[in-house]
Amino acid sequence: MTQVVSFGAHIADALGWPFTQVPPGQQLAILEQIRFTVAGTAAAPSVNLAKLGVDVATVGRVGADTIGEFVRTTMTNYGVDTSHLLTDGTRQTSASLLPIRADGSRPALHVLGANAGLSEDDVPWDVVARAQVFHLGGLFVLPGVDGEPAGRILARAKELGLTTTVDLLASPRPDAEELLAPVLPHVDYLMPNVEEATWITGTDDRDAMARWFHDRGVGCTLLTLGGDGVSISAKGEPETVLPAFAVDVVDSTGCGDAFTAGFISGLLDGLAVPEAAERGLACGSLVATGLGSDAGIVDLEQVETFRKGNPRR
Repeated sequence: MTQVVSFGAHIADALGWPFTQVPPGQQLAILEQIRFTVAGTAAAPSVNLAKLGVDVATVGRVGADTIGEFVRTTMTNYGVDTSHLLTDGTRQTSASLLPIRADGSRPALHVLGANAGLSEDDVPWDVVARAQVFHLGGLFVLPGVDGEPAGRILARAKELGLTTTVDLLASPRPDAEELLAPVLPHVDYLMPNVEEATWITGTDDRDAMARWFHDRGVGCTLLTLGGDGVSISAKGEPETVLPAFAVDVVDSTGCGDAFTAGFISGLLDGLAVPEAAERGLACGSLVATGLGSDAGIVDLEQVETFRKGNPRR
């Protein structure tokens, strides 16, 4: 039976590593690796949840194109239920070009594509009603869902008794608070990275960030801090910071999505929030050791062995 419904952004990434500069004119630059992976803040957590042994149904839109078929087939092969991944006949599959620098950072070139067509009417409520967790991934790149529709979706999921988790794909924009206002009262766990939280709240003070979200209804914020780990702030409680694991970083793509999957898996296993977040950190750290959102993680046993034995920064 479905344990998690992951609703939102589905993206295909084309990644090249290591990237140093765009060659002038029509000259050639040689890379060591180019990979194509399933990505996006709903799709990538789905893949990693399936690797961790969680029964997950992914919900979103892809185009009627070869990129969409790649996304669908790849997710199915990992064990994700893709029966609610819809085909959009008018838009291409969302995709990104990611030139990965040697330090793991990267700019992104993105096509919004079929994610723009996703709507609240696409939610399979019969499946949601039997699940335990509803994850909404990709706020700010889902124009048919952002704002009031997202609020209605999450409110109904909570009425059905599900735990709600939310992640963003945010860049600075003047309407951020307006779009989040209907959403935040229905979020149990909000998982932005610290840069996104800074843009949204207008402060780089983590305590102030957490209060900003809590004052607007969020139950618990988990701010991913890159190489510094994760900041956990439940409403009314002091911040806890868990240090990151020590790994050699190849690519930071998908680390936040892997954190999401590990954290949700921990909640489903009955772990306390700090332990679930530690599993999330382990997942994010493992993904950072390879190229793309699907790197690093093999299964739950491997993640738990890493979590319990790998040194911290």
